[in-house]
Amino acid sequence: MKDLLRQLIQADSTRAKGEIQAAEIIATYFHRRGIDCRVDQWDGNRANVVAHVKTGRKRPALMFVCHLDVVGPGEETWTHPPFAAVEDKGKIYGRGTTDMKGGIATAVAAICEMVRSKADLQGDIVFAATAGEETDSSGVVRFMQDRGVLPPLAGIVVPEPTDFAVITAHRGLFWLKITTRGKAVHSSMPERGVNAIGSMKRVLDQLERYEIQAQPHPLLGKCSMSINTIAGGEAMNIVPDRCTLGVDIRTLPGQDHETIRYDFERMLASLKTSVPQFDGELAIDRSAQAIETDPECDFVRTLCSAVGVDLTNVIGYTTDAPHLLPLEAPIVIFGPGKPKMCHQVDESIEVADLHAGVDLFKKMIGRFLT
Repeated sequence: MKDLLRQLIQADSTRAKGEIQAAEIIATYFHRRGIDCRVDQWDGNRANVVAHVKTGRKRPALMFVCHLDVVGPGEETWTHPPFAAVEDKGKIYGRGTTDMKGGIATAVAAICEMVRSKADLQGDIVFAATAGEETDSSGVVRFMQDRGVLPPLAGIVVPEPTDFAVITAHRGLFWLKITTRGKAVHSSMPERGVNAIGSMKRVLDQLERYEIQAQPHPLLGKCSMSINTIAGGEAMNIVPDRCTLGVDIRTLPGQDHETIRYDFERMLASLKTSVPQFDGELAIDRSAQAIETDPECDFVRTLCSAVGVDLTNVIGYTTDAPHLLPLEAPIVIFGPGKPKMCHQVDESIEVADLHAGVDLFKKMIGRFLT
């Protein structure tokens, strides 16, 4: 299992490199253990990998869904090279060790060990590791296009790093991009042009006064909005004819993204009416609903019993789980690794947590499928 994790880290599945090498590593691992597995490759280096342990299907299947991609290592200096997968003092270091190749390695190892043990599985196991969770969720969207071939599901486990907390809800994600357009002229005569950055300032003024109308969730709190990117202008001597703004909104279970989009469209329409030469448009950059699984449902209660957890929890960030909602199966986020290590310099995972993860996933499979 540690060797599998090291290979996955060394694969460097950042956006620039793609997921194909990591997908092939997993497929090889499954194939060598006699488990059916296929790699779905597109656009050269993009890839999903799906494994399926088939049974007589006397019980509904258990599905694990992971993501292959990782964020870049950043510009800061690492103690150990980010893709060397060095083991030191009880930890394995490297980009993706926690988020979420540690979860992948433990889930894959647990599945293979259960098959090797000749356990009398009464239901199928489906494993999927998909592309692009950190950017556009393109992999899980592509995986869901073939959802009709999946067996009936008892539930879905997403092995993101939760430090073995059972997570039943998280906020959604709604990324909006606003673009203002102007007219470029030489900056010595700005009165002849239209400054797109000046137009964007009017948008920013409107956003300062805007509040998303939503009742706070008892556990997830309020919906949040953050203006996180802005770009405009080509040179100091040119009046800018384009400016873009990125807005990150984190939504709550049951909240309608279309209502928020309408508010933004209405805001831009008002500026077009009241401000001469204002030209702005809105685009949806990324959208994923919040998830909330009933913590008292049979699947969650059985899973908690299997892994020895008394209480469920929630998280504020977003995973690929919302894209799995059309499967109409309960979803739980659960896996090894400390969440605070995600996207950090010197990202690492404790070897003891990896071994514990394999053991807990095996108990989970045994409880649902044997």
